[in-house]
Amino acid sequence: MKLYKIVIILLISLFTISCEDVVDVDLETAPPQLVVTASIQWRKGTLGNEQMIKLTTTTGYFNTTIPTVSGATVFITNSNNVIFNFIEIPNTGDYTCDTFIPVLDEAYVLTIILNGQTYTATETLKGVSSITSISQNNEGGFTGKEIEIKSFFNDPDNADNYYMFKFKSSILAIPSFDVFDDAFTQGNENFGLYINEDLKKGDVLDMTLYGISKRYFEYMRKLTAVAGSASGGPFATAPASVRGNIINTTDAKNFAYGYFNVSETDFKKYTVQ
Repeated sequence: MKLYKIVIILLISLFTISCEDVVDVDLETAPPQLVVTASIQWRKGTLGNEQMIKLTTTTGYFNTTIPTVSGATVFITNSNNVIFNFIEIPNTGDYTCDTFIPVLDEAYVLTIILNGQTYTATETLKGVSSITSISQNNEGGFTGKEIEIKSFFNDPDNADNYYMFKFKSSILAIPSFDVFDDAFTQGNENFGLYINEDLKKGDVLDMTLYGISKRYFEYMRKLTAVAGSASGGPFATAPASVRGNIINTTDAKNFAYGYFNVSETDFKKYTVQ
């Protein structure tokens, strides 16, 4: 596990401080496994026909580049057996399609054929409400000194709904995610919340609201929990791997990481006041 390797490196560093011998660390690397990034997003106001799926593999702890996967056959099928082919941009691991047809509540099946192995996943395209308003509070957070941005939307009252907010600020390279359901807010106004003490006037925050399935909600909740546990110190329990909905129908033991998700989304760009 990654955290276990970090512990090994820290311990080795402590011992080598007091000696001059060079220690070669031979960390065992597991065979590479397929990693699928397949988030099909239909942004409101667009056709949603242009989509991309990325294929990579797991790699060694010390590797600084992520290996991409070429030569796969990738396609999505809808309930009417219409096939949407995803063609690779040569030698990139990026497979694109410009003929995809998004339909709310439609079931889609992803198929990936690679090296004699077939991987499949099924997901339903979930709709989402529009972001109606955005508010800013310059005295938010526990300290009262953090800028707090709320993005509001109205939850429908006729079904159980699951949501994900993606926040990407201009001051951070990595976006943050928040997943939640309407168990206590069904039929009422709801909001996504972003707090950052380093935000200042003129910074830009991109906000994307996703309608997601219950299964994807549970997957992302586990994934964010695992990511959070990595900050528990060098002697924290190593987090478990999180498996998605992608199944290897040829060899179940040779599983893939990642998730096939299909969502309607709404997007707003906000400039901090």
